[in-house]
Amino acid sequence: MDTILDTILDKHRNARRDALIPILQEVQEAKGFLSRESVAAIGEILNLPTSKIYGVATFYNQFRFSPLGAQHVQICRGTACHVKGSAAVLDALERELDIEAGQTTRDGQFSLEVVACIGACGLAPVISVNGEFHAGVLPEDVNNIINSYRVDEEVQADAK
Repeated sequence: MDTILDTILDKHRNARRDALIPILQEVQEAKGFLSRESVAAIGEILNLPTSKIYGVATFYNQFRFSPLGAQHVQICRGTACHVKGSAAVLDALERELDIEAGQTTRDGQFSLEVVACIGACGLAPVISVNGEFHAGVLPEDVNNIINSYRVDEEVQADAK
């Protein structure tokens, strides 16, 4: 089994159901996401069916079930961004990346996350790529922004 997961679960051998969320948070912090194996192992420790664990984990949007891409794109859907058109920007991002919010591209380059507020209301609508903010984003800007972060597969091959 996974030594990181084992170490975390060993600390919680006598835990009860009320420890579920902290354990989920700790596993995700260490591993980057909640894998099926992690959820099953947590279920064994807490004597809970995986369906209950998924029920809790899917209720909170802080939990992920797939690894983040090398380029983690966050789009704000807070009030200011919504009013200024972030829904159309989200649609453009999903089309450009060929994924839905909460997913990672097959090549692992990009993940897309919707956040309730990114804390930059004056820049609305705003997206963040690995913490770098892009302000006043319009749907027609998405292609250029995403392309500026794409890693050329030939460049990757040369680097190896």
